[in-house]
Amino acid sequence: MVKSLCLVLLTFVPLLWFARKSDGMPDPARRDLLMREEVSRQTGGLLTLTAAEHKLDTYLHRLKEQEMAATLFPPAEHFFKAKVLIEKSPIYKLLQKMPKGAALHVHSSSLVGAEWLVKNVTYRPHCYICFTWDNSVRFLFSNRQPFPRWDCFYWQLLESLRARIEDNAGFDNSLIQHLTLFTEDPDGEYPNQDVVWEKFEKAFIAAAGLITHAPILRDYIYQGLEELHKDNIMYLELRSGLSRTYELDGTIHDKVWTLKMFQEITSKFKQNHPEFFGARIIISVHRALSVSEVRAAVTEAIQLKRDFPDVVAGFDMVGRENGGRTLWYFREALSLPAELGASLPYFFHAGETDDEGTDVDQNILDALLFNTTRIGHGYALAHHPLAKELSRKRNVAVELCPISNQVLKLVSDLRNHPAAVLMSEGHPLVISSDDPSLFGTTGLSYDFYEAFVGIGGLKANLGTLKELAVNSLRYSSLPAHLKDRALVMWQNKWDTFISDNL
Repeated sequence: MVKSLCLVLLTFVPLLWFARKSDGMPDPARRDLLMREEVSRQTGGLLTLTAAEHKLDTYLHRLKEQEMAATLFPPAEHFFKAKVLIEKSPIYKLLQKMPKGAALHVHSSSLVGAEWLVKNVTYRPHCYICFTWDNSVRFLFSNRQPFPRWDCFYWQLLESLRARIEDNAGFDNSLIQHLTLFTEDPDGEYPNQDVVWEKFEKAFIAAAGLITHAPILRDYIYQGLEELHKDNIMYLELRSGLSRTYELDGTIHDKVWTLKMFQEITSKFKQNHPEFFGARIIISVHRALSVSEVRAAVTEAIQLKRDFPDVVAGFDMVGRENGGRTLWYFREALSLPAELGASLPYFFHAGETDDEGTDVDQNILDALLFNTTRIGHGYALAHHPLAKELSRKRNVAVELCPISNQVLKLVSDLRNHPAAVLMSEGHPLVISSDDPSLFGTTGLSYDFYEAFVGIGGLKANLGTLKELAVNSLRYSSLPAHLKDRALVMWQNKWDTFISDNL
């Protein structure tokens, strides 16, 4: 108690001093103290760096100054144009080596790169394709010609189709285009949010027929963990609707089967990679559903959480906020766990909007009213001082996905991202990738680069990176004893990273 009071007084007294008006030339000592006080409030500002960390931080600062002085500054460009520049950056190459802790906001349908889906999965036997009237594609594995479905009246066996095509490489590239948003002219092809979200949702649908085939889903999850592990990520919380999976003979598997399979694949991956800590699932449903459907989904999620306590982390609602129903609309369904005295942590998408003052904009406050564990995106949080204060007091971290926010047209120049305010105030933040395959990314290094160089600016330092990585484990759904183990494992990786890069 005495220690806490002293800390308050130490903070309060300098603030009183700063509040006094200056007469004439400001006192340089006062200015210096003010600068140091402000830096101490930013993400990582209170961390004490070792001598080795200071040395690496000095090097990083010099690199960042060089990049910020360049003619083309990657965070100011659309990611699709900046990607090549980022990959050449020595900062990015260093971030690839950095142990980044956990990926806490990734959707299952976009976990693995589109190139792997096209060049591996679509070459497997019994893979059929259909081209729809709206210029999108559907895939399905079947041991015979599929019946018309999903706006598809004619299914072709991909193996036979490729045999009739001379330019298979070009054809494969066209399939990749259906599974990603990537384009050389993002501003021309996606003039507004409606257009980019339409393509976004079509890409999800296109991938569904591939990854819900049971044998593919097994390989897909393992490949996804491989891609994360390669980028020095040790833990995953995956948002998934647990869509029904199918076999070649038409057998349909339920959510219980999918959770058992996920548990089995994760266990196998951990055996092969002992330094990987694990993975859990946040069960997700689309906000386009009815209240009764969401109520049924919440009821089911409560039971699945009981049956798979080490696998199921909690529950979320996904889909475009601007085009979907608000959290408050589903209040009766979302109140069910509290009414039943059941455990079902929420991890709500909220504030992924720039429509300030609308009903959708209130999702931020409603997410906190429903005791969300973390806030997905939270792009609008900086415009809600009360919600920002509540989330900070409750230690509710924002899952910051910078590339997603830019590609989906919430912000163009990442230096103007509202999370710059959150980062300067040391608000709880974690960095994640949202839908990496759709954006042409993998792991977290690209998003860390954009957050560190663009959003954080020149003030963000090695301490910022360190705290963001630690936050990803600190604000995970892992129970306390597992968090402690994960943090020890991460610290060992961090110490090696520092010594290897001096």
